[in-house]
Amino acid sequence: MDTVINDTMRVGIVGIPPLSIIGTLEESGAQVFDLDEPIIRKDIDAASPYLPQVYCAILRTVMINAMALDLDRIYIDVGPGKCDSALHTATILADLLPGTAIIPTRNQDSVNFGTPLCRTKMPLIDRMSAITAAVRKTKPAVEAPPCLPTAGFWGVPPRDFSLLTLFPDTTHIYGWARCMENKTPDNKELEEHYNPEVPTVFFAQSFCAKTALAQHLARRHPRGLYLDCDVTVGNSAKAKIQAFLELSGVRCAPR
Repeated sequence: MDTVINDTMRVGIVGIPPLSIIGTLEESGAQVFDLDEPIIRKDIDAASPYLPQVYCAILRTVMINAMALDLDRIYIDVGPGKCDSALHTATILADLLPGTAIIPTRNQDSVNFGTPLCRTKMPLIDRMSAITAAVRKTKPAVEAPPCLPTAGFWGVPPRDFSLLTLFPDTTHIYGWARCMENKTPDNKELEEHYNPEVPTVFFAQSFCAKTALAQHLARRHPRGLYLDCDVTVGNSAKAKIQAFLELSGVRCAPR
């Protein structure tokens, strides 16, 4: 396999590849697609011929994107910083896309880049968008002053970001999303960290292995709510968040 990457190549990434790979992609000028994001607007069931419906919406989104984007190669993190299901997805993609180089990675980077976006005052949806966009970059986030938290969001970036619109600007981010900003996805201690002083929603995509940790930590938290959603966030889930925050004395962001 040709290991040279150039500025004409179309490259997909799944999860958080090691920083060395992201640096190579930056230097090459290759066009990089984050396949975890809903780039191709198709019904999620379009992935059903290739992945079981009990796979999380993120990996089913990866499949839809990968099948449609005509990529030269895909770097897919299959280590503990992602999940076993990603490992099996890599195997399936390699069979389905013989013209695309499927390159499994195991990101065990341990250099801390900091988490200023997770702790600053800003609309939660804007901060999560900035964190996910930074996956393609080697530079740390721009420094931002921390704020006093009034609520917490623990978990992974949701497929449907409308879930984040109810949270106040002073919500701190915890869980794997904080590991993303820190560029250490396999950081168990950081992922399990939360603030017991603020009401916190513990979120994971339905069918994701992280639902077990989310549910466990929500039980331990004095004011924790466990929540999982599959593809889109319905009114019922939004009502649960709103009721939880308001009963905890937190003013929700205007919808």
